[in-house]
Amino acid sequence: MLNILDIILDWIKEILRDCIMGNLDGMFDQVNSEVGEIAGNVGTTPAAWNAGVFSMIRSLSDNVVVPIAGIVLTFVLCYEFINMIIERNNLHDFETFAIYKWILKAFVAVYLVTHTFDITMAIFDVAQKIVEQSAGIITGTTSIDFAAAIADAETQLEAMEIGELFGLLVETMLLRVTMPIMSLCVMLVLVGRMIEIYIYCSVGAIPFATMTNREWGQMGNNYLRGLMALGLQGFFIMVCVAIYAVLVSHIGSAANLHLAIWQCAGYTILLCFSLFKTGGVSKSILNAH
Repeated sequence: MLNILDIILDWIKEILRDCIMGNLDGMFDQVNSEVGEIAGNVGTTPAAWNAGVFSMIRSLSDNVVVPIAGIVLTFVLCYEFINMIIERNNLHDFETFAIYKWILKAFVAVYLVTHTFDITMAIFDVAQKIVEQSAGIITGTTSIDFAAAIADAETQLEAMEIGELFGLLVETMLLRVTMPIMSLCVMLVLVGRMIEIYIYCSVGAIPFATMTNREWGQMGNNYLRGLMALGLQGFFIMVCVAIYAVLVSHIGSAANLHLAIWQCAGYTILLCFSLFKTGGVSKSILNAH
C-alpha cells in the first residue's frame, strides 16, 4: 500500500514539475519581445514610425492649423505694433529703429510658423541621435530565460515536496497571467509617447506664432519645452531599459527558485512603472507643463 501511495505521489510531483517548467519556459517571452524592441521603437522618428499617420498629421498642420496660426500671428503682431507706438509717450519719443525691429520680428515669426513642421522634426532627429548613441553603450541583454539563468531549476524542483510544488505552481500561473499585462503596459508607453508626439506636431504652428511676443511668448516657449521633453523621454526610457538589463542579469544568483521568479516579476513591474514615469520626469526637468 505504501508503495502505491509513493508511486501516486511521485506521479503527482512529476505532473507539478512539468507544469511549473512549462510555465517558466514561456512566461517572460512576450515581455522579452516588447522590451527588446524598445530601442528600435524609441529611436524611430515620427516620419518613419508610421508613414500614413505622419502624412495625415502633416496635412492637418499645413491645411488646417497653419491658417489659424496665421490669424493668431496677425493679431499678435498688430497687438505688439500698437503697444510699441503707445508705450513711448504716444509717438512723441518714437524711434525709427523700432519699426525695423518690428519688421525683423515679424519676419522671424512668419518663418517659424511656415517652417514649424521642419523645426519639430529636427528636434526629434536630434533626440533619435541621442537614443542611437545610448543604445550603442547599453550592452546588457533584457531577455529572461530561466533555463539558462537558473541552471539547477530542475534539481531544485526535484527536492521540493508536493505542497511546495503546488504553491510554486500557483505562483507561476499567477505570473503567467500578469506578464502579458506588463507587456501591454510597455507597449502602451511606447505607442502613447508617439501619439503624443503626433498631437504636439499637429498644432505646433499656433504656439510658434506667439514666440516673438514678450507677453504671449510664454505659450510658444512652453510648447517648445514640452516638445523637447518628449524627445528627452526617449533617452530616459533607454536608461530604464539599461537598469533593467543589469538587474535581470543577476537572477542566477538568487537563493532559490521562488526568489528568482519574484525578483524577475518585481523587476518587470518596476520597469513598467519607471517607463510610465519617464514622461513626467522629462517634463519636470525642462519645466514643461
